[in-house]
Amino acid sequence: MEMRKSAVSKGLQTTVTHQEYIKLAIPLIIAGISTPLIGAVDTAVVGRMPDPVGIGAVSIGAVIFNTIYWLLGFLRVSTTGLTAQAIGANDKEESALSFLRPMAIALGIGLIFIILQGPILYVSQKLLGIQSEIESLTSAYFSIRIWGAPFALLNYVLIGWLMGLGKVKLSLATQVYMNICNILLDLLFVLGFGMGVAGVAIATLIAEVSTVFIGLYFVLKMKQIDMSSVRWKLILKKDAFMKMLILNRDLFLRSICLLTMTGVFTAMSARMDEVALAANSILLQIHYIIAYLIGGFGNASSILIGKSIGSQQKTLFKRTLSLSFIWGAISAGVLALVVLLFGEQLLSFFTNIQEVRIQAASLLIWMVVYPIVGFWNLQLEGVFSGAAEAKYVRNSIFMALIMFLVYTFAVQSAMTPHQLWLSFIIFTLGRSLFLAMSVGKLERLKFK
Repeated sequence: MEMRKSAVSKGLQTTVTHQEYIKLAIPLIIAGISTPLIGAVDTAVVGRMPDPVGIGAVSIGAVIFNTIYWLLGFLRVSTTGLTAQAIGANDKEESALSFLRPMAIALGIGLIFIILQGPILYVSQKLLGIQSEIESLTSAYFSIRIWGAPFALLNYVLIGWLMGLGKVKLSLATQVYMNICNILLDLLFVLGFGMGVAGVAIATLIAEVSTVFIGLYFVLKMKQIDMSSVRWKLILKKDAFMKMLILNRDLFLRSICLLTMTGVFTAMSARMDEVALAANSILLQIHYIIAYLIGGFGNASSILIGKSIGSQQKTLFKRTLSLSFIWGAISAGVLALVVLLFGEQLLSFFTNIQEVRIQAASLLIWMVVYPIVGFWNLQLEGVFSGAAEAKYVRNSIFMALIMFLVYTFAVQSAMTPHQLWLSFIIFTLGRSLFLAMSVGKLERLKFK
């Protein structure tokens, strides 16, 4: 309690204006969109090849890695929340430990993925039901990108920690670098050297590895962590370590639910013809972009919520909730309108194969509906993660998954692309509704 009182006395913010919220959110939006943008650029470059098999292979490969990294997305999310709370409580040592603990976990898990890459690829191919003509290209893509796993996870921690500190411009700089590097190398390797799917994977690998070194440079330059003064035994301090493990466990289970939904969705899509698979893959990339654009506001809310709890500023907590809803709704409306008016032009960015564009255009209405039903969930996940209370996120997505599975398996024998996307919307709406029910509980828990 003394720590919290001292934090307040040092003049930590007690509220936030629209302008301040947007100023914090914009760099996070740009930074956050880098994750789906890598997959989108990869798909778009391969989409210039004459055979739709290349699009399907890269898209499925991207789904495998997106799924793996979704499972471990807690490394970024939990790092942001715990770091923000340490900053709010004015605890510099704990903010340093909030960086070092997940870094060790990220490195260890990444190395395990490399060691087990054979079984991971085999299980992924079986679960997704990949057709034989796509399987070899998907394997080539996977066997290259898997070497970037430790670096991708380390990058999650670096970005999460910078965000928790409120260093959003540095977070943005690392992501902008990764995007530019990936795009330029994609163009060089695929369109310049004709390396095809392998060229796409190599470009992404180089971008991921080099981004980690850029991030570490920023950390060292800030001199935020004094390695000589860190009490290393505190890294495994029971209370703090268990708090991180419980938070990460709940976020991991959330990711398992996402994995299940995405796996079933992709498997159902893969059972359709190659054109339908390619069209659904493109729409998934558009969905990722929408989610991360809106999620940038959720990331801003996560930082502010963490600080409000660390410093026990209930006014800041309530104000952040209000701004989260307002700007989430505004961004959802704008994005839905953009897709409605310019969706077909957007599809031309991904592919010039006419039959794929026609199929994808017929399904674009679902990308208009998605941000409307999904924005509040994306915002609230940031709120609950900043509060380090992920059990509510876990519970809400589990209930939404049950709804998704019940509908999907009820119509699977006659599944059409439209029905597949309806199941996706049911899942998204369920996440928003169930998580919204727990907002009052969170406030009572953190501000007794």
